[in-house]
Amino acid sequence: MSPDRIARLMVRLMPISIWLFCGAIFLQAPTARAQTLEDTQQEFLQGKYEDVIMASKKQIAEGSSSDWRLLLIRSLMAVGRYGEAYTNAQNGMTDYPIRLRMFLLAREAALYQNDLRGANRILAEAQDFIEQRRDSRSMTPENMVAMGETMILLGVEPQLVLENCYRPAERLDPPPREAFLASGQLALNKHDYSLAADTFREGLSKFPDDPDMNAGLAKAFESGDREEMLKATEAALKTNPRHVPTLLLLVDHLIDAEQYDEADKQLDAALKVNPNQPEGLAYRAVLAHLRNDPEKEKAMRAAALKFYQTNPEVDYLIGKKLAQKYRFVEGAAAQRRALDFEPNFLPAQRELAEDLLRLGQNDAGWELAESAHKKDAYDVTAYNLTMLHDRMAKFATLTNAHFMVHMSPLEAELYGDRVLDLLERAREKLTKKYGVELTQQTVVEIFPEQKDFAVRTFGMPGNPGYLGVCFGSVITANSPASQAPNPANWEDVLWHEFTHVITLTATRNRMPRWLSEGISVYEERQANPHWGEKMNLGYRQMILEDQLTPLGKLSGAFLGATNSEHLLFAYYESSLVVQFIVDKFGLDSLKKILADLHEGVEINPAIAAHTEPMADLEKKFDAYARETAAKLAPGVDLTKPPEMRTEAERDIWRVAHPNNYYIRMDHATDLMKAKKWAEAKPVLEQLIETYHGESKAENPMWLLAATERNLRDTNSELATLEKFATQEYDFADLYSRLVELCRQQKNWPAVTNYADRLLAINPLSPVPHRGLAEAGVALGKNEMAITAYRKLLALDPPDPTETHYQLAKLLHARGDSEAEARRQVLQALEEAPRFREAQRLLLDVDKNSPQPPPPPPAS
Repeated sequence: MSPDRIARLMVRLMPISIWLFCGAIFLQAPTARAQTLEDTQQEFLQGKYEDVIMASKKQIAEGSSSDWRLLLIRSLMAVGRYGEAYTNAQNGMTDYPIRLRMFLLAREAALYQNDLRGANRILAEAQDFIEQRRDSRSMTPENMVAMGETMILLGVEPQLVLENCYRPAERLDPPPREAFLASGQLALNKHDYSLAADTFREGLSKFPDDPDMNAGLAKAFESGDREEMLKATEAALKTNPRHVPTLLLLVDHLIDAEQYDEADKQLDAALKVNPNQPEGLAYRAVLAHLRNDPEKEKAMRAAALKFYQTNPEVDYLIGKKLAQKYRFVEGAAAQRRALDFEPNFLPAQRELAEDLLRLGQNDAGWELAESAHKKDAYDVTAYNLTMLHDRMAKFATLTNAHFMVHMSPLEAELYGDRVLDLLERAREKLTKKYGVELTQQTVVEIFPEQKDFAVRTFGMPGNPGYLGVCFGSVITANSPASQAPNPANWEDVLWHEFTHVITLTATRNRMPRWLSEGISVYEERQANPHWGEKMNLGYRQMILEDQLTPLGKLSGAFLGATNSEHLLFAYYESSLVVQFIVDKFGLDSLKKILADLHEGVEINPAIAAHTEPMADLEKKFDAYARETAAKLAPGVDLTKPPEMRTEAERDIWRVAHPNNYYIRMDHATDLMKAKKWAEAKPVLEQLIETYHGESKAENPMWLLAATERNLRDTNSELATLEKFATQEYDFADLYSRLVELCRQQKNWPAVTNYADRLLAINPLSPVPHRGLAEAGVALGKNEMAITAYRKLLALDPPDPTETHYQLAKLLHARGDSEAEARRQVLQALEEAPRFREAQRLLLDVDKNSPQPPPPPPAS
């Protein structure tokens, strides 16, 4: 639409908005037979569409109000009788030319009659209606909302529509329900999920039990709080068990959880209401693709487009779901088809941008994201991507024949070389092990801010539980800087993610999430027995209490996890299944399963073909998991105390279980809180003999070391920590303390060892770099010391003078870096001009530096 016509629309918009807000008298739509109409509208909300159609036709024949015509059209559209809906909408525009909602329904019905020209004509008539109305009294609250929806279709800035149409209508007394639905849907379309949730909640406070409001609220939580999403879904279906948008939201959720048979059942229910529902048929196409049935996929897509042949929503939905299953090539192709139908369809443009970025086609992806943002500044995802691109432009790039790594300049300087080295080792080992040939560079992006990682990975900030994500040939990861103060072992994370590169390549991205994650965690433990999820007290209890998820539903455990423990247990159980398959049937069986997935075989038949029938396999795995859990600490009372209300109950339980691990741990921690260190020490020593398999601060060895430290028994503390270090590779506090104690004892080989391990956890800490620098000097490894001092300076240490001086000494001793040595000693003197040793070093450096030639004599 031309700018001058948009301006004219806004001129009409502003006084009407003010008039409504000020509470002037306005005209309500005719409400003949109000009670009967209200009852029938409730029947519509309850999903009794056929009854509503019959009642509406009868009332229209008797000459009732336009509300009956609108209700009839909505009901006909809901059950897929698009031709009848279009006829009634055309008649409605003739009979009720001041009902703008009638224009919108007529336009929608025209689209579903493949009458694009007619739909455009109706939209133009709606635009004329808005521009030509001079009597603001014709702008009922319903028309105000419909005007906003019309202006969105015409390309008016969404924020202007929100503030001048929807919000004023929401503040009326009483407000029209359409105002909340339109506001909430606008926020959903722009990925402003917080605003959408607030809007639908407010709408539900005015219109309780409204299924459309509850469905909108569920969608607002879909990408965040799945539990809240399911609550809102249940509320919507309680009011209207035939509510198609809610049924399709459940389908979406079930596809994410890889419960395809259950998704089919929900689709059956939705398509029973409307056999021609395009989104429902698009989901059928998605399921056919995931089941490697291209003929059915093609047929379902054609059916979805039967009544609206250029509907971009169909291919957009197909592409979006395929991308969520890591089928980015197919997803991008679907988005291009959607854009062929409607070149300015921004959802497809934005989704295609993300697909291209995940495929490593960064130039095209960023360009498309910027274009989407320019066309729609309100879209949160497009805005986030654009801002992220500006920040990533400042990243450093490290590259070799096989990898391209993007990370912040500081982090690239501190540990970029180690990143490339680790990735090369992973590539060499895993490509040989799985027989996979990688034909393109793997792109690795490491983000110092969690929000940037989330935007790059998911399009939105949030999802704090993820350390890294692999899309196939692109890996995104959180850096240690984003995880302070207790970062995870970044080497472990990158090994895990690169394993995904191998398995996704081996299967052409055709693998369930549980198997992909299970192999990655399994390979973590193969690379280092202390990496990855391992059996612990929590997992043991969950297994013995029958909380294992059946293999067929294991991917859903990642989505259904209600806390971090259950999410991590999903990773662990998946890895245990992989370990079970390899132990019982061999690695070749696992590789054959991956080969079958590559050819499009579904997971359960693939597993059964190379192991045994799924029912038998699940029973044997259950026994295997129980056996593994029982072996954690045989003979030890690891029963977790039940929830008890009174202290007396707790005392009784303690007396009955004097050797219980948890009871003794509680006793030890109580003694430590009371600072009774001498009493706590023997209790902790006995606990360690019993079981010491927990991680980090939950391990009694860490508590014993803290006790010995308070007893000033440094040698015992060091011995305990060294024992702890043989099983713990992911605890920065442990290695920081070990570096400190070994420095005090001048045990430089140990300092080197523990500093190196600490770098794998937190290379942004000065502790490992200082330890390596001092160890390098003491051991005569000057190059190691020079490198460490340079990295220490990059961290802006509290004592830069000494660091510059020590680096200058080493460079001067090397004999070939006098210019840099002079620069370093001058920086030391800049901080401390009276630093005598630095002054003498400067003289020595200048003495050995080549002197400039004398100037030529004057003529």
